[in-house]
Amino acid sequence: MPRQRRLDLPGIPQHVIQRGNNRQPCFLREQDYRCYLSQLDEAARTQRCRVHAYVLMTNHVHLLMTPETAGAVARTMQSLGRRYVGYFNASYRRSGTLWEGRYKACLVDSECYLLACYRYIELNPVRAAMVAAPGDYAWSSYRANAEGRADRLVCPHDEYARLGATVDERCAAYRALFLEAIGEDRMSEIRAYVQQQRAVGSSRFQAAIEAELKRVATVRPRGRPPGRIRVAGSSSE
Repeated sequence: MPRQRRLDLPGIPQHVIQRGNNRQPCFLREQDYRCYLSQLDEAARTQRCRVHAYVLMTNHVHLLMTPETAGAVARTMQSLGRRYVGYFNASYRRSGTLWEGRYKACLVDSECYLLACYRYIELNPVRAAMVAAPGDYAWSSYRANAEGRADRLVCPHDEYARLGATVDERCAAYRALFLEAIGEDRMSEIRAYVQQQRAVGSSRFQAAIEAELKRVATVRPRGRPPGRIRVAGSSSE
């Protein structure tokens, strides 16, 4: 059975997830996190992808980025994967794969879902009970987006930029978003769409994606004939 092609359009953000093989750790010490972020920065700049949000968990990563050209996300992830696996294997005297198959990605509606994806990504360490607050976790974009700390990797999306006229205003407005929990329905929707690699957003956004790519953009319920729906449950992060 041929593998499913990902939806991909220049200028449309993508939520990317990549997991360690068999959910084994991909980062064992501080240097590993720093190496991954440095290599991601170099690959994204070379391939012309703008990274808006990220979190590096012990056994998987979440990225939110916008490609400037078709295929830029795939090329970024391929370059990063080759280099980081080489570094990791050499560092720990191991061989073979590090990642669990291909990364997963879904398109994200900027108007309706983008800032929810920012929060979903940066709240991962809190949901995993690793920290009490997102700012306590060192390996995410929260400190850049919410506190204005320098982070060469982070490039604010236009929707983020509209939160305020100055850095302080944008950071304050962004922090305020975290005072309200992400609803379970929205969380399940984000998970389902990235798992099935569709386009999360309004029906108008999905219709536009389908018209442009001639591909299904909505998720499909398991065990039923294909159909247009908005939400499908999933337990994956």
